Amino acid sequence: MLALLAASMLIWVVQTDRWTAEAWNYPTVYSGDAFEMLARIKASSEGDIWPLRPQRIARLGAPFGADWSAYPTPEKLQLLFLGGVARLSNVFVAANVGLMLAFGLNATMFYWVVRRWLRVRWEWAMTGALLFAFNYSIYHRGLAHFSFVFTWIVPLGLLACWLVAKSSRLRGWGLGPAVCLAAGIALGCHNTYYLFFWLQLMGWALLMQWLGPRRPENLRVGLAAIGVALVVFFAVNCEYWLYSDSADALPLLERNYGGTERYALKVVEMFIPPGAHRADLLAFFGQRYSRWSDWRGEEYLPYLGLVGLAGLVWLAGVTVPRLLRGQKLPGQALAAGWLVAYGAVGGLTNLLAFFGGFYAFRATNRVVVFVAAIILAFLVVRLSRLSARWPAWLRYGAALSVAILGIADQLPRAETIEPRTTIRAAVNSDREFARALEAGLPAGATVFQLPVLGFPEVTPPWRLGDYEHFRPYLLSQTLHFSYGVPKFRPRGRWQTETQSLPPLAMVHRLEKLGFAALYINRKGYEDNGEKMIETLTAAGYNRQIRSPLGGQVAVLLNPAPVPELPFAHGLTVGRGWQNRPIKGVRWAYGDASLLYYNPNPGRVKVRLWLQLEVPRTQKITLTGKDSVVLAANDAPAGELALTVKEVELEPGLNTFEIAGGAPVRDGPGRNQLRAFGLVSSEVKPIAAGAD
Repeated sequence: MLALLAASMLIWVVQTDRWTAEAWNYPTVYSGDAFEMLARIKASSEGDIWPLRPQRIARLGAPFGADWSAYPTPEKLQLLFLGGVARLSNVFVAANVGLMLAFGLNATMFYWVVRRWLRVRWEWAMTGALLFAFNYSIYHRGLAHFSFVFTWIVPLGLLACWLVAKSSRLRGWGLGPAVCLAAGIALGCHNTYYLFFWLQLMGWALLMQWLGPRRPENLRVGLAAIGVALVVFFAVNCEYWLYSDSADALPLLERNYGGTERYALKVVEMFIPPGAHRADLLAFFGQRYSRWSDWRGEEYLPYLGLVGLAGLVWLAGVTVPRLLRGQKLPGQALAAGWLVAYGAVGGLTNLLAFFGGFYAFRATNRVVVFVAAIILAFLVVRLSRLSARWPAWLRYGAALSVAILGIADQLPRAETIEPRTTIRAAVNSDREFARALEAGLPAGATVFQLPVLGFPEVTPPWRLGDYEHFRPYLLSQTLHFSYGVPKFRPRGRWQTETQSLPPLAMVHRLEKLGFAALYINRKGYEDNGEKMIETLTAAGYNRQIRSPLGGQVAVLLNPAPVPELPFAHGLTVGRGWQNRPIKGVRWAYGDASLLYYNPNPGRVKVRLWLQLEVPRTQKITLTGKDSVVLAANDAPAGELALTVKEVELEPGLNTFEIAGGAPVRDGPGRNQLRAFGLVSSEVKPIAAGAD
């Protein structure tokens, strides 16, 4: 297995051209979701990500720090390891090490499962292992979907399901029960999608055992594996329930029924090669699909590969005759059939989402990793039996040929020099920019970033990509940045309010708050931020640091020696509100909450003012802490102003509730329910201690 591990990692090194020490200092991807993954590795290297603790990223979300407890990641053990690697080297080396090890682990576990438990000949076991490790869906997720690359848990999980469903090897404290429990532990602390799909298969395995042999050992082990997986899952994600302080806030990840259609498995995509396939004939079909299909989710990722499709045809050839004769069906066909039936467009995933509102796992095309593992395991078992009497040279040659064909089919064309050059130029520019920033600012200085963006999953303006504001954080060591505050949270509202000020008023407020620099990503502005930069330069803010590529500018400020705390001047919508405003009005679909974050260590007295729109005559009531009524009004249809002359805010999060009558239906499409609408709000301090 060591040879297979080395071979798998070598294939990755060859494919990504990581032959020199210099090459390891650059990521494989430097855009989009990859920035988030790199930021998590960076945070881990600085001690901000640990199991059983709140995820508070000290150098983000300045001046408070960014609390990511409501957006946990289950892969904390991997992040702890990669954070350690990053401390010894840098975040890019750590990411490359993680990717390389992932493919090695994927191949090694598949090999161990089929060789040790299914008795597959070593040459075919190695072939299947390499094809699984570099399955198209796995390899092409890469750094952007880093947690999905660690698929070694999939063959281990499938083995556990098979043992529970039909094996008689689950006795005492032997290897079989240990495998099942290990699978539960591993799946519990890896990507949640894989745990979700595995729980379904293990549920079916238990049902088969209950309706069949009903062996007590199998039932106990299966239930124990599920229990262990769930306990581990809740343990590694416990910060979501224990430390998140915004239970009344809008969810960070916006999911809806439409997403379960867009990102569900389209069975046809399992057969369609990518449009950039190395073989022009196969690429033709992918390009045709892009032209002909009206909507696509994660494009081409469900592709099974030529060898996988051959295995699928073989499995169908075994299954269909048995089905027609009323004989027992292969377990592989039952498992793969269930996964496809659940994950396909119009399948069970859409039924549950539409009728049950269950759309947390919208991207069910990702189930193809389980399907591929099942098919490849079936294929290598059959090929091992078929070739049992072949001469050794013929077996080895056939296995090698299948491996080469399959890997060449699933891996992309060799990268041209241009993408690597672009990544290196961007990283070098960011490295020089971060170095200049730290040289020009005191250690621990705070930097306000424009344009203001929430985290995660927002649509940035103009040419700016999501998560790009992480770039200076990745390559600096001491500076604190404003980006990283979770969206829809009151703690970050002051940033949006500050951004809306005229440039000079904005920097004057930032200086009062202790910010030492204003960072501008020029891609976020139609005019590349020229007007703002010119205004600040004309006002005397001519100490500026520019990145070598020119896309980032930092304007140095004059921070107050004793900074004030940022105090927002409006309320943040929380539970009960529609996700998007309509013509400037944010409608509630029933009773709703409004949130405010008081940054002061003590209570602060403020005056509240709300401008509402009411669709029909009803009583509107605003309550605060302990359900104390702050304002009530029998309002006719139209605009309504609610005023609270004085209310005392507790330190930290404060929640207000608005109650009205039953909602009315208005307008076409989504968001028809309207109980009352929020036009604007104002929070005005009336006591010392706030700005």
